[in-house]
Amino acid sequence: MEWLWPVFKSYIERDLARKGLEDPSEEELAEALFATVGACAVTILVQEPWQNSVRFKALARMPVAEATDLLADPMKYLAERYGGGKFKLNFHEGWHFVATQNFKPDGPPRWTDLPEIELDT
Repeated sequence: MEWLWPVFKSYIERDLARKGLEDPSEEELAEALFATVGACAVTILVQEPWQNSVRFKALARMPVAEATDLLADPMKYLAERYGGGKFKLNFHEGWHFVATQNFKPDGPPRWTDLPEIELDT
């Protein structure tokens, strides 16, 4: 899960600064990362061709606490469940967008026949 820190870093540093903690220690950063990640939801989207362009099809949304396999090895998780493609993981804390991370596992796409989930906006 080492890949999470670079994804969440600027969001966490801005949040801590907003709370008056301008120069957090490593321990404070680790605590903030753990708390923030635990409070987030993750949405899995995949890029698909759409009317001479591309769009992102939403495949799943879950609390990060329920996504331990995804966080441990995103490439493996995506490849095993959805096959190959260009995937985007969007993280939200409540209504606040936190960050996004892209992954491109190889293999045939197995997501094409899956229904798109409804996203609350």
